[in-house]
Amino acid sequence: MIDFIKNLFGGNTVNFKELVNNGAQIIDVRTPAEFSTGSIRNSTNIPLQSLNAEMKKLDLKKPIITCCASGMRSSSAKSILKQNGFETYNGGGWMALQNKLK
Repeated sequence: MIDFIKNLFGGNTVNFKELVNNGAQIIDVRTPAEFSTGSIRNSTNIPLQSLNAEMKKLDLKKPIITCCASGMRSSSAKSILKQNGFETYNGGGWMALQNKLK
């Protein structure tokens, strides 16, 4: 019962640092202009509007963590990638994700 409640309210947290240490790809779906103002080291910039066309560049065998400015676009990107067979996690805003990776 407790596990059910945790799942219902988001009690299962993702260890993003562990994912990255094990080879996860970080995909930043902000615009190139936004990305140029700051980003997570070793992240790849694929703007959300280009994701379908650029998806072939991603490694299907490695998990993907999406991020953006606030978490809205990265949530959309996560859905698109999951529909295409990728193991995907929404990292939310890139600055918050960067802090979780320290």
